[in-house]
Amino acid sequence: MKRKPFSTTMAPCDARRGLVLAGAGSLLLPALAYADLLSSLSSSDATAGIRAALERGAGAAVDLLGKTDGFWGNERVRIPLPDWLAKGEGLFRMLGRKQQLDDLHVSINRAAEQAVPEARTLLVGAVKSMSVQDAKTILTGGDNAATQYFEKTTRTPLAGRFLPIVTKVTGKIGLAQQYDRVAQSAQSLGLAKGDVSVQHHVTNKALDGLYLMIGDEEKKIRADPAATGSAILKKVFGSL
Repeated sequence: MKRKPFSTTMAPCDARRGLVLAGAGSLLLPALAYADLLSSLSSSDATAGIRAALERGAGAAVDLLGKTDGFWGNERVRIPLPDWLAKGEGLFRMLGRKQQLDDLHVSINRAAEQAVPEARTLLVGAVKSMSVQDAKTILTGGDNAATQYFEKTTRTPLAGRFLPIVTKVTGKIGLAQQYDRVAQSAQSLGLAKGDVSVQHHVTNKALDGLYLMIGDEEKKIRADPAATGSAILKKVFGSL
């Protein structure tokens, strides 16, 4: 009986096995690279880098938003009218309240712009008190991993501390009274129900804008840490 000539062609099952192993290897290489990165950075450096990034992001966000047209002039963070008011906007305009609504919309954004600078110390304080246990995981996360973690762990306490600031500003510029008059009209028309507090609306939307801007800054830091001029940011994020 003749023997079949030896073939160097891989059988289909062997080819599939080879592809699987190759794929596994390609996934393993980034993991090993990150493992090397994490082992080369001390916990103190990683934590310092995350905190520095968030402090820088918070400062940049406050500088961008805490000025005239910081919110109103930026479509990405411009605070809209509350949902209940937006839904009844057409009716209010039909009733001759167009100018009142337009003034209210601007005032909501002005309140956020005036309140944000006073929140700088709250934001920086929250960064400094951040837990260090997830620092290295955050470091190797996505473009805004630090911001997401920051928002998850600080939004609720920040909102509680930010609300009195917003309340003070809305009272100072007369927004609360202006808003309450519109809210009373809306409630009489059945357009608004329950809590329609302007202070809560401004607080929540202002924090949305702050975290968005902090996230933008984090992406810049990760993309070009050397441009920050910070030694710790260059050391930590530059290693990525």
